[in-house]
Amino acid sequence: MYKAFKILIFIWLFCLPFANHAQNDKDKIEALRVTFITKKVELTNSESEKFWPIYNEYNDKVKAIKKNLRQSYKKSSETISDKEAEELYQLDIKSKQAEVDIHKLYSEKIKTIIGAKKFIKLRIAEEEFKREIINSIKDKSD
Repeated sequence: MYKAFKILIFIWLFCLPFANHAQNDKDKIEALRVTFITKKVELTNSESEKFWPIYNEYNDKVKAIKKNLRQSYKKSSETISDKEAEELYQLDIKSKQAEVDIHKLYSEKIKTIIGAKKFIKLRIAEEEFKREIINSIKDKSD
């Protein structure tokens, strides 16, 4: 079944350049991620109903922090002043701390829903999913 998932990702990623709608592509990746994590963590239906809204809220908050930081870096130029550089540096530090704070808060919420053992499985599954996507892209480019 794991090989079938890898093949599915590879086929999907091979077809990705021919797709017209970026949002549709994001939705497909998200569906693959949900399926992958649900199976790897062995979430029950009851756990899934409680877990996914909290997990998605967590990811949305982290994405918003990262997006804000990226946009701030994009706005800076090579002629950035020392003061602007210091402000951007402070934003970077505050953003990282905010990510840690959000991670801590939501990790506790998630652990309450699925328990410590499944929480560890979740972290492992997240890394495996990232590796699978990266490897599929690498395989496609070779």
